[in-house]
Amino acid sequence: MTPVSDLQEEGKSAINSPMSPALVGVHPEDALLEENEERTMIDPTSREDPKFKELVKALLDWINDVLAEERIVVRQLEEDLYDGQVLQKLLEKLADRKLNVAEVTQSEIGQKQKLQTVLEAVHDLLRPHGWALRWNVDAIHGKNLVAILHLLVSLAMHFRAPIRLPEHVSVQVVVVRKREGLLHSSHISEELTTTTEMMMGRFERDAFDTLFDHAPDKLNVVKKSLITFVNKHLNKLNLEVTELETQFADGVYLVLLMGLLEGYFVPLHNFYLTPDSFDQKVHNVSFAFELMLDGGLKKPKARPEDVVNLDLKSTLRVLYNLFTKYKDVE
Repeated sequence: MTPVSDLQEEGKSAINSPMSPALVGVHPEDALLEENEERTMIDPTSREDPKFKELVKALLDWINDVLAEERIVVRQLEEDLYDGQVLQKLLEKLADRKLNVAEVTQSEIGQKQKLQTVLEAVHDLLRPHGWALRWNVDAIHGKNLVAILHLLVSLAMHFRAPIRLPEHVSVQVVVVRKREGLLHSSHISEELTTTTEMMMGRFERDAFDTLFDHAPDKLNVVKKSLITFVNKHLNKLNLEVTELETQFADGVYLVLLMGLLEGYFVPLHNFYLTPDSFDQKVHNVSFAFELMLDGGLKKPKARPEDVVNLDLKSTLRVLYNLFTKYKDVE
């Protein structure tokens, strides 16, 4: 073929190609879209974002942790979760209930029926709490990673997963739609996480929210009062607190403080005196929370993980609860 006819062929195929010229990075299967059908995918640059990778890893580790006894290992969210099998096991484990679904389904119809049942169970759990349900059967079965991540973030928050999800993770999503035989693409930004506090559904603001937002000077007064209160008791063990943010994060001082306030010795085998891992610190703070419940206090609004992660507001809430109940204890 001569270079001229080469060029003509190229020109012809460019004219006949059902592609919009502005389209970049489109999957071959997008050319198979029906008229007005659309497909979404995460922009490749967003996939490389460190916070996005951190979110995916945190959710993967959590799922594998929950399903460890089932001998299920999830390596890729969209490939391993789309057929409903793993989602079923995850929900059964988290909610501690059996779902009435066929165990293994190979057909697409069977998979979608299973997904429908699993997602209905999820919706029954989440809907009363005002979650926006940003996924559906077709999106999950179509391996739409954005929908899968929305679902997992909601489950992690609802079941208070012992993980720290990165805040304010957004991704650029490419939306490809076929119109009049041509593919057109647009970009939209999709927010996957906001702040932990908002995602936990703690919309009922309290005095600490107001202090943090509007009265930093008063916040310092509160911190000083709490430091004086805890040291009055911890000094009996020759311990001293100067930094509320950090010194309660491993749970040791919290456990010892509860023993001092309630007047008992906490056996050392019940907690880690020198915790060296995140899990050991969470164990300590959780144990301190149990001692608080035993002492007649309400369940703390904070999660143990928040205290371990140096979340000052959470730590102050816990200590303020103790202060209001025990401030007159000598």
